[in-house]
Amino acid sequence: MADHAETEGLLLSELREADRDRYLAALLSPADRRGALAALYVFNAELARVRERVSEPLPGEVRLQYWRDLLEGAGHGSTEANPTASALLAAIDTFHLPREPLIRMTEARIFDLYDDPMGTTSEFEGYAGETASALIQLASLVLDPKAAATHANAAGHAGVAQAVAGSLLLLPRHRTAGQVFVPTEILTATGLDRESFLIASDRARVGNAIRAFASFGRSHLAKFRETGRIAKTLAPAYLPMSVCENILVKAEKLGEAILEEEIRPAQWKRQLLMMRSLLFRKI
Repeated sequence: MADHAETEGLLLSELREADRDRYLAALLSPADRRGALAALYVFNAELARVRERVSEPLPGEVRLQYWRDLLEGAGHGSTEANPTASALLAAIDTFHLPREPLIRMTEARIFDLYDDPMGTTSEFEGYAGETASALIQLASLVLDPKAAATHANAAGHAGVAQAVAGSLLLLPRHRTAGQVFVPTEILTATGLDRESFLIASDRARVGNAIRAFASFGRSHLAKFRETGRIAKTLAPAYLPMSVCENILVKAEKLGEAILEEEIRPAQWKRQLLMMRSLLFRKI
């Protein structure tokens, strides 16, 4: 029991540094589910940070392959000296989580390692579905598997809205790294391509592209809300997206100004939004 508590504390500490919103969501979850949720969220953070930790794509692919090997039971994916890996496998066993979505999550993150543009909005939806949406659904399976089965559509739209909001928050960092998550379909419609978007010399067109991307996110947020109220037992899985509307509305309003202006709500406001969402299930 002490080892379990120690591992959970270690994971929560790491999550607090890597992803404050999901850390808070884990704390607001039932105590007997908290460790499994922390394992899922730290795993997600590990995948999301791979590009930051490597100087070129190949070492990044090796890191992602480690997680695939782990999930597929191959020898190269050892859990020795890796508490996140051990906790993830324990969560899979305890809550009977499917491994395939986790494997697809590692494969989707290969996109992050390269500078290839996101082609269409459908491609972005596919990427978000295998990352943000899958994470919501897996967290839902930990919280209440029966209710999770009836909320797959909600998780799908929620994940796309969350992925758009996250991409907008990281837009300045992505541009510095030469990455473009705004689909080429949107760039073309606003008279841009990957290079002109990165250079951002035509501020008006860049602003139009950002607004169109934010509007795309808001359309999925609206579709998520049309699916109806989230089951009370699943509310913690959706808490991290409670700030999406705030971010998407700001991006639509500010356009190109978000390249310099911080649009992430203050920590206290994010906590307040999460508590409101938990109490009233208004996400």
